[in-house]
This record gives sequence, C-alpha cells and structure tokens, in this order.
Amino acid sequence: MARVRYGARTEAEIAASREKSSNLPDIWSTGVVAVWETDPDVVAAVLPPPLKPAERPLVRANISKVDLPGYPLGAGSVAVSARHGGVEGWYPLVMPMTHERALTGGREVFGEPKKLGEVTVERDGLVVRASLARHGIAFVEVRGAVDRALPVPGPARKTDFYFKFLPAVDGSGFEDDPVLVHCTRNEKVRKLEHLTGDVILRESMFDPVADLPVRRLVELTIGEKTTDQQGRAVERVSAQALLPYLHQRYDDPQQAFDGPPEGSA
Repeated sequence: MARVRYGARTEAEIAASREKSSNLPDIWSTGVVAVWETDPDVVAAVLPPPLKPAERPLVRANISKVDLPGYPLGAGSVAVSARHGGVEGWYPLVMPMTHERALTGGREVFGEPKKLGEVTVERDGLVVRASLARHGIAFVEVRGAVDRALPVPGPARKTDFYFKFLPAVDGSGFEDDPVLVHCTRNEKVRKLEHLTGDVILRESMFDPVADLPVRRLVELTIGEKTTDQQGRAVERVSAQALLPYLHQRYDDPQQAFDGPPEGSA
C-alpha cells in the first residue's frame, strides 16, 4: 500500500524532526524599530492582569524582513511596555506575519497574537519606508532617512509576555484557566543605523493602534539582527479577569464568544 500521508509518523521520523529543529543556524533579519512614548492611561487600559504598566508608557513597533531559507518572511509586532512582578518586558497587541507557517508555532506554542498581514521594509539608498498592513490598511507606517551609523550593541536579553488559551467549545469563556507565558529572546545585532523620520498611525477597526498616540519619539533605527527564543509558562491566570481582553486576539470577537451552531450534534 502506498504511504498514507495523514498516517502516524514513525518514532525515527519524529526524532529526526526534533533534531533538525534544535540545530537551526542563525537567521538574520533586516528591520525597523520605532519606540515612542504614549499616554500612561492608554497603556494601563490594554494590559490584562496580572500585567502592570512599566515605569515609562512606551510603545514599540518592529517591522522586519527575515531571511528564512527557501522563502522570505515579513514579520512585525506592536507592543506596549509592561512588567510582571520583577520582570520588565513587552506585551504585544498584534503580530502581523506574511506566511501561515510563521503563525501556527507562535500561536499554538507560546500564545503569540499573530495574524496574517502585509509587512513592508524598503530601502533606497538612505531613504527607508516600513509598514504593517491588514485588510488593506497600513495601520503603522515608518518613513525616514539614515543619518548615521550607531555602535553595535552587545548581546541583549528581552522578554515578551503572552497569554496562552483556548476558547471553550460551548462558546462560554475558556476551556481551562489561561497561562501567562514569559518568552525570552536572546538578540544579537551586527549592524545598526539611526533614522530621522516619523511614525504614522492610521485608523483601523481591526488593528486600532491609533489609540496609542505618538507623544514623543524615543527611538527610530534600522538594523540587522538574529534572535533565539524560549518560552516558559509562569502561572495560571484568572479566566474571568482575562475574558474582557479576549477581543484583542480576534478580528471578529464573536468568533470567540459564539457557541456551536444550533442543532449541531
């Protein structure tokens, strides 16, 4: 009988896949990073408990082209500064990706708020344009020009906070108490340049980052970097406390709250 591709994989095949994924080479990306100060009450409003606002009300937009073997990937995120206990980090609100393959691992393993979208990073000489777009709306756009090289920073460790959960089958809350995840990234940079420019936030009902206004631009750079990441489930959180923030994950919140169709078996 010809092999049935939906059939079970052998133990040897599973082991080989794990070994291959654990020995990945450094994957470099070229990306624009914009960091700005916004209104403190806005940052506080978007953070589900037990996350708390960090000392400064910052927003960070990452817009990158990733040199994945075989196909390029556009990857982005918009996050706000946050803390959990004594850990300072970032809470991403949306993470557009240009390929489905980049979505599944992050969403299912870490709880990342990844969605399919358009990610653009263009450079023409010293002129740089980068944007994140979904549903035909470039809801974040960075425009600028390189004005100087910056010293290459040493390796850095950064933390993102995610909530991993599954909506309940009957449309009422969650299947189990959600999990707060600390995702730690070790970042290496090989090139960094400063940009003079601006950040444009456009209104979008699906990605309302325009609610995080740019009060003062803190950082605007373009660079080449590579990262690895490790996730750790740190605690179960209150399902009732997280439920009011569930809409952050979905374009249509009813996807999360609807029960099964009437008459379904």
